[in-house]
Amino acid sequence: MRQELMSLPKTLAEDVARNLVMVARLLDEDPDAAYGYSRVALRLASRVAAVREAAGFASYATERYSEALAEFRTCRRMTGTVDLWPVMADCERGMGRPERALEMAGAPEVHKLDRAGQVEMRLVAAGARRDMGQNEAAVVTLQSSELASNAVHPWTARLRYAYADALLAVDREDEAREWFAKAVEADHTGSTDASDRLAQLDGVAFVDVLDDEDDDAVVPGDDTVEPSGADAEHEDEDEDDEDEEAGDEDEDDEPEAKATADEGPAAPVEEPDVDLTDEADPSAFLENPFKEPSRDTED
Repeated sequence: MRQELMSLPKTLAEDVARNLVMVARLLDEDPDAAYGYSRVALRLASRVAAVREAAGFASYATERYSEALAEFRTCRRMTGTVDLWPVMADCERGMGRPERALEMAGAPEVHKLDRAGQVEMRLVAAGARRDMGQNEAAVVTLQSSELASNAVHPWTARLRYAYADALLAVDREDEAREWFAKAVEADHTGSTDASDRLAQLDGVAFVDVLDDEDDDAVVPGDDTVEPSGADAEHEDEDEDDEDEEAGDEDEDDEPEAKATADEGPAAPVEEPDVDLTDEADPSAFLENPFKEPSRDTED
C-alpha cells in the first residue's frame, strides 16, 4: 500500500494514508465512521488500487453491497488478482442473488485462490445454499479436508462454526453441539459467538446478578431493616390507628376516675385471665409488621 501511495505527491499521499489508517481502525468497531473516511480517501486518490479496496471493504461492512461489488471489481481490474473473488461472491448474496454466488464458486478463478481463499469461497457457497433453502446441501458443501483437520488456522473457528450452524438447521443437534465446542477451542480471538451458542444448546442461562446484589446490600453494623413501599404505608396506617384507639381509651377513663374520687378508694378489680400471646392477640402483629400472624385462630 505504501508503494502504491508513492505515486502521489507527498502531501496528498500522507492525507490519503491517514484516512486509510482510520478505515482500518474503525472497520470493526464503527463501520459507518470507517465508511466516511474511505469516501474521503476515494475522493483524494480514486486511481489507487489500495484505496478502491479499502472503500470496498468499508461499503461491505455497512451492507452497501452494490457499492462494494463495484469497488472490488475495479480493484481487480487494476491489480489483475483474484484475492477478492470470495467477497465479491458474498456481495452477490447480499444483493439477493445466491445463484450468481454459486456460479462464481464454480468458476476457474477459485482454483487460483490460496488455501484461505478457497475456505472463504466454501463458506460463501454454503451460505448461498442456505439462502436458497438447501440446508442439506450446505452441510455437504462445508465437509472438506480443512474441516476434518485438527490444525488451527485463522479461518478454522469460522469454518467449524458455519458447519455447526448448518447441522443445527437440519435438526442434527448433537453433532451441532460437538462442532460448536470445537469452534470454541479454535476461537482464540472471539471472532464467533460459539460459546454462547454452545451454552444455549446446553440450556445455560446467564443472569446479571449485580443489580440483585445492589438491592440486597446491607450497611455494616446496621441490623435494622427499614420498610419500603406498601409495607411502610401500612405500618404508618397501623400506628395512626393505635394512637386513635389510645386516645379514645383515655377519654373513656376520665369519668370513671372522677366517680371513684368521690366514692373513696375503690375495691381492687380482678383482672380476667387473658392470653396475650401472639396467637390470642392479633394486635401483636402491629408491633412487628414483618412477623407473619398466626393462622390458627378462628375468624
